[in-house]
Amino acid sequence: MTTPPAYLELAGVRKQFGDTAVLHGIDVAIAEGEFISLIGPSGSGKTTTLRIITGADQPSEGAVRLAGEDITFVPPHKRGFSMVFQHFALFPHKDVYDNVAYGLQLRRIGKRELDERVVAMLERVHMREYARRRINELSGGQRQRVAIARALVIEPRLVLLDEPTGALDAKLRLRMQTQLKQLHRELGLTFIHVTHNQSEALALADRVFVMNDGRVEQSGPPAEVFNAPATRFVAEFVGRNNLIDGTVENGDFHSPLGSFRLNGRADREGLRGACTAVIRSDSLRLGERPDGGHGVTAELQALEYGGSYVTWFLTAGGTQLQLDVRAEESGELRPAIGRRYAVWWRPEDAHYLRAAA
Repeated sequence: MTTPPAYLELAGVRKQFGDTAVLHGIDVAIAEGEFISLIGPSGSGKTTTLRIITGADQPSEGAVRLAGEDITFVPPHKRGFSMVFQHFALFPHKDVYDNVAYGLQLRRIGKRELDERVVAMLERVHMREYARRRINELSGGQRQRVAIARALVIEPRLVLLDEPTGALDAKLRLRMQTQLKQLHRELGLTFIHVTHNQSEALALADRVFVMNDGRVEQSGPPAEVFNAPATRFVAEFVGRNNLIDGTVENGDFHSPLGSFRLNGRADREGLRGACTAVIRSDSLRLGERPDGGHGVTAELQALEYGGSYVTWFLTAGGTQLQLDVRAEESGELRPAIGRRYAVWWRPEDAHYLRAAA
């Protein structure tokens, strides 16, 4: 498969604030038309990376290139980028139409073309009937749609989304995620999305970049990052995983939970020595272990109700385990704190990390 040429490239980008190093050699290559999400905890370097892309900050070392052009020191207003902020940043004294038209007015677009583009974009975000509404007359979701329309109407070279759904409630957030994905698909623009909300990133992005301590720990398609974390940090940050430390010898994984045969994939990788088994919480099951399954007996420590499922927290061999059980099934089992339960998983549900990872 041929790798598409990089449209946006960060090459060896480092950032130092005084004696504090914030970014440690970021290398990122993004193809034109991709939807990319940067995720990570607070202080991981997401916002600094975004500011360097926008031109609000310059790197201490390294380069930023767009379509082969070095834009490292090009000022923000000359980059042709658009930004969508968490708190909308709309003009309260302007109505919906004038907010969306603002960027085109700065570019001195003719009145007829300006009107056509503004109306067309308002239709795309289902806000045409609100064109003459004041901003303070809109709901949070409507304001965010206006902010997105304003960002997209100028046909930017790059769209930057900084926690775009962070100020919305859960229902509106899901609706906005659907709309963002649809707009990306229809317009074919390059989107860079920064969020601490990993579920949103996994739902929206073509590729996810997981950041930690100023470095990219792993990048790849959402399913790959979710199912096959490359490092212990990614396994702990992305998804809800159980981490079981142990040692691999002669194709067997020896741990405080017992000894288990490696699955075929892990066996082919030639693992040996200290390793960690990573098993998603929705891959653990309760009940009698079937033939070929791996299982332990664990003591229930706590329960956490999550709506359609209940998370069971257990311990076995000094190791903490968590598994998600359908609420209906959990109720039927009548769980009791301190009681012991049979827990099992399929060998193929375990992903193994070398200790160095």
